[in-house]
Amino acid sequence: MGDAMVTTEQVRLTPDMQSRQGAVWSRMPCQLKDWEMQVHFKIHGQGKKNLNGDGLAIWYTKERMQKGPVFGNMDNFTGLGVFVDTYPNEEKYLEAQKKRYTPRTERIFPLVLAMVGNGTISYDHERDGRPTELGSCNAMVRNLKHDTFVFIRYVSRRLTVMIDIDGQHEWRDCLDIPGVRLPKGYYFGASALTGDLTDNHDIISMKLYQITVLNQKNQDDNEEDVTIPSVDNIELIRWKGNEEGMSSIAIFFTVLFSMVGSIFLIVIGLVVYSHWNETRRKRFY
Repeated sequence: MGDAMVTTEQVRLTPDMQSRQGAVWSRMPCQLKDWEMQVHFKIHGQGKKNLNGDGLAIWYTKERMQKGPVFGNMDNFTGLGVFVDTYPNEEKYLEAQKKRYTPRTERIFPLVLAMVGNGTISYDHERDGRPTELGSCNAMVRNLKHDTFVFIRYVSRRLTVMIDIDGQHEWRDCLDIPGVRLPKGYYFGASALTGDLTDNHDIISMKLYQITVLNQKNQDDNEEDVTIPSVDNIELIRWKGNEEGMSSIAIFFTVLFSMVGSIFLIVIGLVVYSHWNETRRKRFY
């Protein structure tokens, strides 16, 4: 769809040119209850540092073949989106709002993040999806000479995303979210988008595997069919993710202020005790 080009080696979702968007979608819906998807991709171009964009997305959604602003796909989608975001739009947003990052909430780009939509939730492009993200991890994926992969697993209503981007053929944890509910019968796809900043966004392969879970029959009997995508305790998950995302600087200052506060309380305690002891001695004599 769109500007996507198919070759013998890859599907190039967008070329390294401005204002392009492209996608590739499965024709048949997925009827698997538990599955995993391994995506071999490559992002490369002439831009340096932050002068590149915007990224690509892997989809498992009810809708297919719909152009839009979310990495080349429609907004208010129904299902799962896993985004490889290469440009930090939020920096400009915060500058316009005259706000600054705090060490606890700063994110390093490129970034891999996940979002579950129910058809009414909009992706906040200006803030790089921060209000709706389930979790994220840093992933330096641009202009690498070795292969890069993202791994998405959905088993027993648990969403796991891992990456292999260091050329070591080892999966690294990115996010692990329990209580994710995704219906069967959705479509897999991949899309990408460029604006003023550009990159080549290539999909080399997308491999889908069925996962067999022990005692699957008993589990299926106890579970009701999912009709609308959702995430259990989503606010708690986002709060936990922010806490786990504290930078080393934030941790350092937290420990430092805690130590200073403890010392201050000890000193105050000693002064009060000394004063009380002195008063007690005077009364005794």
